[in-house]
Amino acid sequence: MLMTLFCACTMQNGKSSSNDSVASVDSMVDISVKYATGFSVRDSSGVRLVDVGTHDHLALVKNADVLVPKGYTKILVPINRTICMTALQLSNFTVLDAHDVVKGITGTKNLFNKDILARVKDGRIVKIGMEGNFDTEMVLAANPDIIFISPSKRGGYDAIKETGITLVPHLGYQELNPLGQAEWIKFIGMFIGKEKEANEVFAGIESRYNELKEKAAATTTRPTVLSGEMHYGNWHAVGGKNYLAQIFRDAGADYVINDEETSGENLEFEKMYALAANADYWRILNSYPGDFSYEALKASEPRNELFKAYKEKKVIYCNMKQTPYYEISPVKPDVLLKDFVAIFHPELVEPDYQPTFYYLLK
Repeated sequence: MLMTLFCACTMQNGKSSSNDSVASVDSMVDISVKYATGFSVRDSSGVRLVDVGTHDHLALVKNADVLVPKGYTKILVPINRTICMTALQLSNFTVLDAHDVVKGITGTKNLFNKDILARVKDGRIVKIGMEGNFDTEMVLAANPDIIFISPSKRGGYDAIKETGITLVPHLGYQELNPLGQAEWIKFIGMFIGKEKEANEVFAGIESRYNELKEKAAATTTRPTVLSGEMHYGNWHAVGGKNYLAQIFRDAGADYVINDEETSGENLEFEKMYALAANADYWRILNSYPGDFSYEALKASEPRNELFKAYKEKKVIYCNMKQTPYYEISPVKPDVLLKDFVAIFHPELVEPDYQPTFYYLLK
């Protein structure tokens, strides 16, 4: 028999003043977190407790009258309306076929999804401006139940906080494991009532990723790879702890920066050249206007032609103006992995494999 348990506690501003929890009358689909480090989940007597980072504590309930533990912000789920601040967040809704819930986004730059663009065009989704310069009127026009935010240097959330709308951090961008980043699908699934679908989607991603990872691990050769370009006098290189470095390793290659203590650092050209002059491959992601080429790479920095990967035409390339990289790659680490495996170890994929994101520059 389903029962609602009661405790003697009072509610203030969506939070309770008791450490006791009470049961929701609705059962919840189990959610387990295997790879993501930015959030954790536990169900307590029918109330779903979600801890995000170290500061945000959320209690998801299906009955507004249910009381929740002290220190937890109550959120009635499933939500019907929300705002996404980043492409990574939006990718979670896309893969769960839940665009109907999205009522606001920051902008449409480098956005490819035809359904989202159509919704922006006809007003079903509003543009609220970029971080640091939000249009509060547009935020209110979206009428969101909650807003998913992505804490960053620019911030600008103070004005939104004054609206009284609950802000929910989405920390997927901090994940250093590709599967950990993709597992935030489950996080969104809990808010929109699609836990079952999220579990199934992620299980498929995990299975495909790990199967290919095992094949790559069994190869006898491991090429080396460098990443990035010079910009404004510095080379921003992903560190050995970065999720991209992990994908390289999982694809059967060795990244030239072995330091696993940093996720990114800025290097002078000479330092990068010392590390990667003889690297077998060179990965580049940019927004070059038009068709990128070896000539364009040399024009941007004449010394680029000194790298072995440049000389041997082994530049791995993705153009964000031509590919929905940030829009969908966070929920397709298995596809991203396969693109790299197809380059490093082509014998492990089907002969007619067509890459989705990265390909060898001609």
